[in-house]
Amino acid sequence: QVPLSESGGGLVQAGGSLRLSCVASGRLASKYAMGWFRQPPGKERECVAAIDWTGDITYYEDSVKGRFTISRDAAKNSVYLQMNSLKPEDTAVYYCASKIWGSSTWFQRPPDYWGQGTQVTVSS
Repeated sequence: QVPLSESGGGLVQAGGSLRLSCVASGRLASKYAMGWFRQPPGKERECVAAIDWTGDITYYEDSVKGRFTISRDAAKNSVYLQMNSLKPEDTAVYYCASKIWGSSTWFQRPPDYWGQGTQVTVSS
């Protein structure tokens, strides 16, 4: 059983929008902190947005503040990343990740699960 299943992503022009979705499965899915990481070509993976397991506390990396919004649907064990005003430097493979009982800083340590990754390409 795959714990995380992603959808969304694709090719968009600069200034456009995309929405990523991730569904968690498993017995403890409702206890997952969830978030989105990205890995640009030739660079390290970084967390761009995260939400703790209660759904109350969010984190955004500085470069995406005001443009990206993370949200959670507890009933569907899902997390979404709405990406607006996209820039070419947002081009990366985006990964959903989760950590059981993750607190507000869970993303600073290795997640328990990773999604398979989805490509986001922003053309100039």
